[in-house]
This record gives sequence, C-alpha cells and structure tokens, in this order.
Amino acid sequence: MATPPLSNTLQTLSTRGLPLLPATPLNPHAPIAKWLLTNSALVLSMIHIGGITRLTKSGLSMTEWKPLGSLPPLSQEEWEEEFDRYKTFPEWEQRKSMTLDEFKNIFYWEWGHRMLGRVVGVAFVGPWLYFSWMHRPKLATGTASGSSSAASSSLFSSLIPKIPLNASSTIIPPHYQPRLALLCAMGGTQGLVGWWMVKSGLGDDRRGDRKEIRVSPYRLAAHLTMAVGTYSLLTWTGLNVLSYPVDEYVVKNGANAAKSTLSAAATPTTTTTTTAASNSPSLLRQYAKSLSLTPASLRHAQTLRIGTLHAIALTGLTIVSGAFVAGNDAGNAYNTYPLMNDQWIPWEDMVNPELHPKSRNLFETTATVQFNHRVLGTTTALSALGLAAYGLFHPAGRASAASKQMTRQLSNAAGAVVPSTTPQVRRGLVALGTAATAQMSLGIATLLNYVPIHLAASHQLGSLVVLTCGIYTAHSLRYAGRGVLKSVGESAVKSVTGGGGGAGSAMSGIGGGSVIGKGSAVVSKMTNKVKL
Repeated sequence: MATPPLSNTLQTLSTRGLPLLPATPLNPHAPIAKWLLTNSALVLSMIHIGGITRLTKSGLSMTEWKPLGSLPPLSQEEWEEEFDRYKTFPEWEQRKSMTLDEFKNIFYWEWGHRMLGRVVGVAFVGPWLYFSWMHRPKLATGTASGSSSAASSSLFSSLIPKIPLNASSTIIPPHYQPRLALLCAMGGTQGLVGWWMVKSGLGDDRRGDRKEIRVSPYRLAAHLTMAVGTYSLLTWTGLNVLSYPVDEYVVKNGANAAKSTLSAAATPTTTTTTTAASNSPSLLRQYAKSLSLTPASLRHAQTLRIGTLHAIALTGLTIVSGAFVAGNDAGNAYNTYPLMNDQWIPWEDMVNPELHPKSRNLFETTATVQFNHRVLGTTTALSALGLAAYGLFHPAGRASAASKQMTRQLSNAAGAVVPSTTPQVRRGLVALGTAATAQMSLGIATLLNYVPIHLAASHQLGSLVVLTCGIYTAHSLRYAGRGVLKSVGESAVKSVTGGGGGAGSAMSGIGGGSVIGKGSAVVSKMTNKVKL
C-alpha cells in the first residue's frame, strides 16, 4: 500500500483526532490496557461498596483482620460465636436492640468489601506475572478490518506500522514495569490502611459528644484518598497503553521510517525513540507539531489542559472533604439549600471552643465540614461547566474561516492546520460538564432528603464519574503537555521554517512566513516557560 501524503495524514488527525486503540492488530499492548481498566473498574466497585458499608454502619461488624481473608460463618453456632465477639466491643453498647439477622446483614457488607479487595489483588498480580514472564505474543501483520472499530481502524491502519514483538519482548510496553510495581504496592498498602482505620473505631476513644462509635474521620479520609489515587493511576495508565501506538510508533512514511520503527520496537531505548520521533514523529507529535502553526490554537489547548488539571484537583479535594462529611455524620445537619439554617455562613456554629488547636474545626466541626464540602462541590461544578464552555465554543477549537484558509494554503506543502481540540477532547468536555452538573444536583437532593442510603451511595459514585471524565479529558489533551511540546519543539521549528520545499517555503510564497515565525515563537515560549 502506498504511504499517504503528509497532508492526508494531518487531515485525518484533524477530523479523527488521536483515538484509543483497543484492537490488537493495531495495538499489540491492548490486552494490557484492558486488564488495567478491568482492575480500575474493580477498584471503583470496591469504593462504591465501601461507601455503602459505611452508610449502613457495617464497618465495625468484623473485629478481626486476616490478611488472606476467611469464609463467613457457615453454621448457627459460628454466627452466634461471631455475634458474641462483636458484643464485647463498645459499639454493641449503643446497638443492643440488634438481632442476629440484623448483625448478619451488616457483617456481610463488611465481609464483601474486604473480600473484594483480595479479589482485586489476585486480578492484578496474577495477570501481571503472566504478562511479564510467560506471555510472548507476536503481532499479526494483517489488517484490522475485522475489529469492532473497523471504521476507525481502516483510517489508521495505513498510518500506524504493524510491529511484531520479537521473542525477547513482553506484551507490556517498555518502561511500564515500575509503574505496575507502584500500583501493586498501593493496592497492598490499601488493605493495611483499611484495618488501621477500622481499629480506630473498636475502642472507646471515638464515642464523642454524640456518644456514637465511629472510625476516625482522618483515617477514613486517608483510606478513601488512597483508593481514589489507585483508581486514578490505574485509569490513566490504561488509557496510556490504549494510545501507545498513537503516541510512540513513528508514522508510516517510507522505508527509512519503517526501518526506524522496527529498530525502536526491537531496542526500546530513550535515544532510539527520540531519534525516530525527530525524523518521523508519531501521530501524537504530528498533531502537536501541526498545532504550533496556529499560535491561538496552541495557547487555547495549553490553557484548556491546565484548566482540566485544576478541575481534577478540585474534584479530588471535594471527594476528600466528602470523607470528612461522612466521618463526622455532617450530612444529617443543615438540611437546607442554599442557606444553612437561614444563613449563608453559620459563623456561630463553625468554631467549637473546646477543640484545640483551632484548625481541628476544619475537619471535626459539623457546620465547618459541611460548609467546606458545599463550597468545594459548587466550585468544582462551576469550574467544569466553565471549562466545557471554553473548550467547546472557543473559535480555536473549531474549524473557523481562518483555519480553513490556512488549511487550503498548506494543503500542498505541510498538511492541514489541526484544531486545538480533538473529537476525543470535545467528548470529554461534554461528559465532564454534564457529570459535574448532575453530581451537584445529586448532592443537593441527598442533603435535602436527609441522606438516604441510595442517594448518598449514588452521590459518592457520581464523584468518581466526574473524576473519570476529567482524567479522560486531560489524557485526550496530552498533545498540549509540556513534555510532548518540548520533544517536538526543535524539530517542529526546523521542519516548519527550514527550506527544501517544506512548509516554510510554501508559506514564504503566499505571504505566511510571519505566521510560521509566530508559531515557532509560541512553541519556544510554551515549552520553556509554561509548567504543567
């Protein structure tokens, strides 16, 4: 098959963006991505079940921790023995009306939550060992027409080379083993943090003024934060692997490029990859290089990526603040909105003079904890909506008349001028804005209805949906990241401004040299001064 002209390649990127590739014929590492995203879904389920466990006050029903887990009681005698053990701990003094059947219900929630954690561990470690030491697949050299995404694959199969993995290769992409080891360590540590949290509720130190035994809100927040961090890293890594050929494989552009690609696959070193990317960049770098032709589009993409990262950070802070709301049972107070008992800010309730140091009020006083969560939740929703509007309606992200004119001018030389947002980014922005709005509405409904379990559990799950949309959007904007721009900065400037019939020659003939000069300056400024 003849190699597509560069202009056709960029035109394809302009309309199709930078897709994820779940089909093995185009992405030999796709099984790794699917495994990671499956584990991500399992962790999400575990967080959700953990939230229900807390809402049903089931977390202290199991008073022992066994690292390898155990079966639940199977006979009437075993259940009575377990129930008697529970009665020796302080929580029983506050729940003496509980029957054995009611105890079974809360026990099963906590037992299921713990055992799901062990299932996640097996689902991660087992395939990791298999993919690392036993699985040595070779990539088929046929087309991807039979894949589920045949329409998209047919467009990119002519651009992405088919790279067979040699006998010494693993299906895991180069340099990913340290990150997988980190994920394994985070998962293992999570179990220890969970038991550390539960132990804080098995003593008398958590009775408090409300005379209710509960786990420490600080430890609860630590447990949730670590779980969310593990979920986020799993999701981001899975998306990275799904896009690995788009990001790392050099584009089919003649025999030399194909030879460089095969060399890079056989010996995946930093030097080889960098050299190959400079001579014949990947689709990701092609997009970033083309984006530098339009300074306004480059600035828009950079700003949008920074805004998305800020939205993710706000979402994370809101989730952590929600843990303190749950840990202090603060959702069952001030059940009005937007006012808190007819006040915008209930100053007289926000500081407990008995707490020392005063900073503890931020995490332990009901009014302050709920106020913080309200403010963070509202700020997150408004930020997501503003970000979506900025990304979707800004002229740089669409095919404006100026972009169309430049595309026509460059079509016979350097290719199309790509928009600042890909279709993947636009989908992510729509999802982020929609999810954030729905999540805020769900939070208000939960508060007004005095925290029913089904609404509260859905609200916690909704926070992870917002986080996922933010992660997907940020990943889709990776072409505007500092590392990518830095890697293409010098080669982009040389190929755009140099002679030899490139874009610089074409633009000089049509009076566009000043535009290229501005684009080069913006690339230099962005890569050297903007820190993402």
